[in-house]
Amino acid sequence: MQKNLTLRSFGRKLHWRNVIMVTFFHLAAIPVFFTFSWQNLAVLLIGNWIVGSLGVGLGWHRLLTHRSFQTPKWLEYLLTILGTMSMQDPPDKWVATHRMHHKYVDTDRDPHSARPGFWWPQLGWVVWGRAQDHDAETMRRYIPDLMKDPVHRLISRYYLVPIALSAVLLFAVGGWQFVVWGVAARVVLGWHTTWFVNSLAHMYGSRPHETRDLSTNNWFVAILTFGEGWHNNHHAFPTSARHGLDWHQFDMNWITIRIFEKLGWAKKIRLADVRP
Repeated sequence: MQKNLTLRSFGRKLHWRNVIMVTFFHLAAIPVFFTFSWQNLAVLLIGNWIVGSLGVGLGWHRLLTHRSFQTPKWLEYLLTILGTMSMQDPPDKWVATHRMHHKYVDTDRDPHSARPGFWWPQLGWVVWGRAQDHDAETMRRYIPDLMKDPVHRLISRYYLVPIALSAVLLFAVGGWQFVVWGVAARVVLGWHTTWFVNSLAHMYGSRPHETRDLSTNNWFVAILTFGEGWHNNHHAFPTSARHGLDWHQFDMNWITIRIFEKLGWAKKIRLADVRP
């Protein structure tokens, strides 16, 4: 493994589309500092759970990327659609990126290696690097399962539609403040907490498992991401549907999978070869 990677190892192409998008959402979220109400906060937190937990953590990560459990197709598609509102690119590119991350973790072929330091996996790889602009050959190599599914192709092609519809709905219900809190602020919160998994959970925390990467179990990130911060556990057992392996490691996404199991919506659940 390469141990002294720097930013020069990753190329320096500025992605203006990403720069503009990141800047726009951060500026659009500024009014949260002047418009606090418990109702607005509820819109933010509920939206973050729907998109960040059900959509990204559960749907895109544990289900689509690692296939750690199975669901009926209607639920798989629904979770995928919820994840599109995270504004983290279409789900096909996100899944390809994460599969690449696991294959080349913390090397110069990892899109968001933590070896250059905090800022590269937190933001630099999005605005200044290869980001998720994969060519067709890369997509065929890493996500053949999604590319064969016409519904997943459709969702990825029109991934901006759900967030646009959610903005219209929130404006109709609560005006522009609901849009600020339920769209702009939620997206910004979701970005940084997701990227904390790339950065903080590869830099700070415990390492109960010897892995070939820098992954750590970070309780702070786990709280913010509904259980995704038990990242050393995840890299040790990437196909496990449960990331919080010890009793004190709160894993909301795992609890949701268990609820789905009780409802008959989750089957063939894969678990780590260790006792929690």
